[in-house]
This record gives sequence, C-alpha cells and structure tokens, in this order.
Amino acid sequence: MLEFIKGFRVLHFAGPCVVVFGSARFTQDHPVYKSAINLGAEISKLGFGVMTGGGPGVMEAANKGAFNAGGISIGCNIKLPFEQSKNPYLTREVTFNHFFVRKVLMFKYSYAFIAMPGGLGTLDELFEALTLIQTGKIKGFPVILFGKHYWENLLKQLQMMEDSKAIDKKDFELFLITDDIGEAMNHIKKYATDKPWLMRKKIPKPLKFLGEKIFFWR
Repeated sequence: MLEFIKGFRVLHFAGPCVVVFGSARFTQDHPVYKSAINLGAEISKLGFGVMTGGGPGVMEAANKGAFNAGGISIGCNIKLPFEQSKNPYLTREVTFNHFFVRKVLMFKYSYAFIAMPGGLGTLDELFEALTLIQTGKIKGFPVILFGKHYWENLLKQLQMMEDSKAIDKKDFELFLITDDIGEAMNHIKKYATDKPWLMRKKIPKPLKFLGEKIFFWR
C-alpha cells in the first residue's frame, strides 16, 4: 500500500506519458539502443513524457533521448539482485519492490506503449497492455511493436492462436509492428495525440499539506 501511495503521488504531476519497454541487456553499441534514443527524442517532440522501467539498456536509451531533447524522462525502477540499476537520464523516478505495483503505475499514466526487443519482462508488460485494452479495462491506446524481424515469430504465434480460435482476428488491430520511427510517431498521433480529451487534461497541482512540490521539471 505504501508503494502505491508513493508511486501515485510521485507520478501525479507527470502529465501524459508514453511507455517504452525493452531489454536491459543491450549496450550502447547495439542498434536497438540507438533506435531507442531516437524514439525517446521523437516522443518528447510530440509533447509526451517518456516513461521506462528506469534501468539500463533500452530503458536507458529511451530516457536518454528524452532527456537530451529537453523532455520529461521518467523511470519506474525496481529492486532486483541483478541487471537493474537506475540510469542517469531521469528527471523523475520512483523505485518499487513489487512488479505488480510498478505495472499499475506505468499503465495508469501512459497513453501509448512501445515494445522494443526485450526478454520475459518486456513480454509480460506487452501482454499486460494488450490484455487490458482487449478487455476494455483501459482505453484503446496505441501499442507498437518496434522491430519487425525481432517480433516476426511472435506474430506467427498469434496467427496460430487466431487459427485455433483462441483470439479474434480483430485482436491484430490492437497493435502496430514497424521498423520506422516516423510511422510509430504517426500512429501515436492518430490514436493518442489527436484525442481532444487527452490533450486538454490538466496536470494536478501539488498538495502543500502533504509536503509536495513540483521539482519534476528541469
């Protein structure tokens, strides 16, 4: 409960965000790392904050792109015995002990989801987003799988599931697979930015009696 309260109050002033999922294991010379930097910068130009798991690899790269572009760069970090350490490109961060708390916070404040190449954690977050949208638990925000070659076998698995009647053909409309950053940004603009109710949403003010202040902005 304390983690929920802390997370809600820290992120309450963030405004609309786009979450970028991806592997913690890709180093700076990896092409996916470089693509994530560009994605983070372009997301910032659309007026969204960039939210990641706050760690290294793809998460660091997306935060770096947003940070260097002068945008909002948020990290929802988690305590792990390996692979997870806070990256240096965050304008705001909160650290959790529990994955489920972390995911609730990431999904609450996000209006689009980008899954870059990653491992089990990325799949967990990706399918959480798709399930919530499919079942109407959250609004139909855009989901983007970035990296056609990386995700092609997953697409085959989904096709097999559709052939077996485990999912519907319309479920393929829940996501876009692309290698093109411009196409990804246009998809976000079409299904998130162009929603009048979204862009009119006001960022709440801090509550002084709780000792809150906005030191989120650089």
